[in-house]
Amino acid sequence: MAKAPVETRKAFTPGKIAGLTLRNRIIRAGCFEGMCENGSCSDLLIEHHRKVAAGGAAMTTVSYCSVSEAARAYGHEMWMRKEILPDLRRLTDAVHKEGGAASIQLGHCGYFASKADTGFQPVGASRKFNLFRISFPKPMTEADINQVIKQFADAAVMAREAGFDAVEIHSGHGYLLSQFLSPYTNKRTDNYGGSLENRMRFPAAVVRAVRQAMGPDFPVMVKMNMTDGIKGGIEIEDAVQIAKRFEAEGASALVPSCGFTSKTPFMMMRGNLPILEFAAADKSFMRKFGLVFFGRFMCQEFHYEDLFLMEDALKILKAVKIPVVLVGGICSLDDLDKAMNAGFEFVEIGRAIIKDPDIVKKWQRAEVTASDCDHCNRCVAVMNGGPVYCVCNEKGPLKRRFQPKGLPGTWRA
Repeated sequence: MAKAPVETRKAFTPGKIAGLTLRNRIIRAGCFEGMCENGSCSDLLIEHHRKVAAGGAAMTTVSYCSVSEAARAYGHEMWMRKEILPDLRRLTDAVHKEGGAASIQLGHCGYFASKADTGFQPVGASRKFNLFRISFPKPMTEADINQVIKQFADAAVMAREAGFDAVEIHSGHGYLLSQFLSPYTNKRTDNYGGSLENRMRFPAAVVRAVRQAMGPDFPVMVKMNMTDGIKGGIEIEDAVQIAKRFEAEGASALVPSCGFTSKTPFMMMRGNLPILEFAAADKSFMRKFGLVFFGRFMCQEFHYEDLFLMEDALKILKAVKIPVVLVGGICSLDDLDKAMNAGFEFVEIGRAIIKDPDIVKKWQRAEVTASDCDHCNRCVAVMNGGPVYCVCNEKGPLKRRFQPKGLPGTWRA
């Protein structure tokens, strides 16, 4: 069957999430930028997202803004507060000037929080050992839970005040809401643990509170796990029920993902596992040492293929009536066509846009048919130590000294 001309493809037609109409159906995924020193919005972050909007994406997602200072995993993660709203307004104004919309990802990292960076004791669903921080969290009380629910709602209200067109609640990847949903981390025996219904109680309350705070038409998206990728974690059958609950509580759209940051972080991205680059970018000598000598044992590698999350995401799509956003391995016009033809209303793209912020316009103009991103994941490695950038483009603050085996380019740290 002949393919439609580029300009008539569904991916390049307007689409709607709640009361927001987007110029096309391509969203820059919430990929951590590492551009928020002291928890604030920087000029570098503003320019990064301006370029994404200028490059043709319908909406760009500012990644992982913590709902409180205590909710951060790193010192260069943003946390929402009144003082940073003027700079966030500069960001949304810059994106709007380029014709794009802006979303912000709101989250709480739970037991991934860094006491060294925040000064606060990490909290979690249960007293589960966290290999990521070599620590045990404080199990949350009901008062703690109610406080975090309010923090999510307050953060969403501040995001709208700063000019954001949508919010994305992070309920996946092993962060706090995911820690409550997953039986791997949730060992509670009260109303927030045990059955799936109980484990959904806190994340569902967050979505409900944000919806009530934002009114009926503001886009409230939810990123969620379809599988944690670990024994005893969330699986797709659970995820279908979770998706239905999020829809019932007022979610405008769902972004089904996968992986658990402390156990299976590369499940959500796939491709090369850049251990040496992670070590080079890390500022801690002990972590450098551990990564170089034990990284391959601590972190699992997952084979990359295009549209690698579509099969499970289709199960979510069939279970709900709200838009489902496909993320994972969307790198070409063919991938866009397959996603749209399968029934997904929108897609989220991360690495291909980091590699080339103009890729959407290039696809739309038929200048290229596919991204040349090779999924080496070296951009993922450098973001832990500072600003994210495409190492393959030979740009950024790191100088080049060695070339990882089997990868193109001459990247050095």
